[in-house]
Amino acid sequence: MDWESHFYQRSEPRFLIQNQLCMSSKPESFQFSKVFEIGSFQVNPDGKLRWKDLADLFQEVAWRHADSADFGRILQEANQMWVLSRFEIKCEDLPSWGDQVEIFTAGRGVEGLFAFREFLMLGDKGKTLAAGMSSWLLLDSQSKKIIGPEKALPDHLFKINSKPAWIPERHRLKSLEKSAIGVKVRASDLDLQNHVNNTSYIKWVEDFMQEEGLKIESLSINYLAECFLGDQVEFFIKRLDSELQILGQVGEKKVFSAVVKI
Repeated sequence: MDWESHFYQRSEPRFLIQNQLCMSSKPESFQFSKVFEIGSFQVNPDGKLRWKDLADLFQEVAWRHADSADFGRILQEANQMWVLSRFEIKCEDLPSWGDQVEIFTAGRGVEGLFAFREFLMLGDKGKTLAAGMSSWLLLDSQSKKIIGPEKALPDHLFKINSKPAWIPERHRLKSLEKSAIGVKVRASDLDLQNHVNNTSYIKWVEDFMQEEGLKIESLSINYLAECFLGDQVEFFIKRLDSELQILGQVGEKKVFSAVVKI
């Protein structure tokens, strides 16, 4: 199912992803935070936190926030689930093994059928290390039909009649060329719903960038369709001066797109 093309209308001017870190909210405006220590299993050969693990930490905080108000349990009992649609992350300085970081999160309102959640990572002495904004769809976990978020969102977590200035963009990629590089979905890529975990897509992009000798400055990813065990995901690539565009397809089905600032 392609949830992206049918349900999202953008009404605000676009913002360049390289400016989004300065657009992120102040720590005191967030609703929940948790302190983590970066483990040895979360870093790359340079000793820095992997982008995939950064995304994992952001989403762990999101779950802890929802669970703190029993919102996660209530959704499960109602056979409802959140599906991540778009995710944008900007980093100033990735933390290293052994660093302590504090990650903040908050619901940032609703536009149409999409609910927004913001993230902020602070390091030593309150230094801003990374920020993220995500947009989510609420689905019936059995029928996969989309549910209006206002029917499920508690007002203390998400302000229904508000939306953030920073809204993750829908990609419109053209003229990409097929790459010799692709990935096969493995069991370790799967989540509780038995389809590919959204951070696995980030891992695939990160691996591709490292193998090409390229450094990620910021990442924007659109999740377009479900992907399952055994699927062969082919990459289609377009490289510009300061940007790499990636489209992942299984056969004719587009499953994700990514825009990476380099």
